[in-house]
Amino acid sequence: MDSSPELVDLFTAYTRDAQGIGPLLSQVKHRSLVEDPLIVATGFDVALYPGGGRPPMVDGFRLSVRGFKELSAVSHLGPAVASLVSIAHHTGDDSWHHQAVRLLAATERARAANSPRLWRDVIAVEAFRGREFAIAGMCDYACAATEEYLRRALTTPGYLSAETLRADFLNRDKGKDGTGLINDMMVATFFLAGLDTSFRLIRWFREQQIDWERAMVVVAGRQGRPTAGVTWNTSSVATMLLGASEYRLPLERMYIAPHAPVFATPKDGDLSEVVALEEPLRTLWAGMRGMQELGEIMFAGYPRYSPDAQQFPDVCDPRVTEVGEMPVIHGPDDLRAMVTRLRVVLEDARQLLSGCVTDYAVAQLVKQDNDPTAVTVPGLDNVRYPRLP
Repeated sequence: MDSSPELVDLFTAYTRDAQGIGPLLSQVKHRSLVEDPLIVATGFDVALYPGGGRPPMVDGFRLSVRGFKELSAVSHLGPAVASLVSIAHHTGDDSWHHQAVRLLAATERARAANSPRLWRDVIAVEAFRGREFAIAGMCDYACAATEEYLRRALTTPGYLSAETLRADFLNRDKGKDGTGLINDMMVATFFLAGLDTSFRLIRWFREQQIDWERAMVVVAGRQGRPTAGVTWNTSSVATMLLGASEYRLPLERMYIAPHAPVFATPKDGDLSEVVALEEPLRTLWAGMRGMQELGEIMFAGYPRYSPDAQQFPDVCDPRVTEVGEMPVIHGPDDLRAMVTRLRVVLEDARQLLSGCVTDYAVAQLVKQDNDPTAVTVPGLDNVRYPRLP
């Protein structure tokens, strides 16, 4: 293909490797920020690089912590049973039976193991203290309702359907605002997971005494499903970081970088991989910041971009039937908004499934000075779960 070497040379004057004007801007910006704290969050850990060549610190906030998998197991009962309904619809046969039997057996074992003592003495999550009986009762109800529905589906031909799923399982017993108790349980479990993680992150960041006005924050790598968490308002990790700063972090100082390099969770205190990534991640942040600052240099006087300008829909009006973003939550009893969010995280591929109420959980913690006992857990503290056979 023919080309103009003169115009190609003009192109490379700005973009060419480390010798171009663009890369030089990144380097200059990087040198001006070497003393500033850099915070990097992956899907599992948060690293703090204090700056000035000081060694990093890492705090794990997911998967390896107590209670996360146990809560997720219960919250997944809703989508697990719904998935069986969808499989049956698509196949038109009984190929779903094997998975239903497996889910039923696992649910029975989980219900037998569940107890207040398990949550208090074994799982023993600090942020859940005082709620162990309520959590055990909620889990017992969820398992019992699941068992009842699956047994009927396995023994009654043609019973498994979207209609019976909603009527006899999700909405079997009505809670606040007419929502079904299984829906309320899913809200509560997602909220509790966000409550625990946010509680620990707020405490950890308070101990570090970070100057948030100077903090450089990168949410690096994949967050959940491949299409999710690529903007600040669809990333529960970004939401928790904002809350963990107690909302002192300027939003424009946080970048979501799904293609940035990430470190594996350190083993046995080995931070070598974390240390090796400080320079490239600082350079990444500096490059983004340098480009961002060109907006004011070039276009002063025109409206500026503000990440705080986004509006969230309000579903308290029952005439609202569609939303394009997560609806605003008016309080712990606004379960219509929270159950709507459950639907949104399934249908909006940008959303993280676990993030449906994380922003609300961390906001309530910040409001209560990081005291989990002072927060109302929606779907738990304001709901009574009956004991099923």
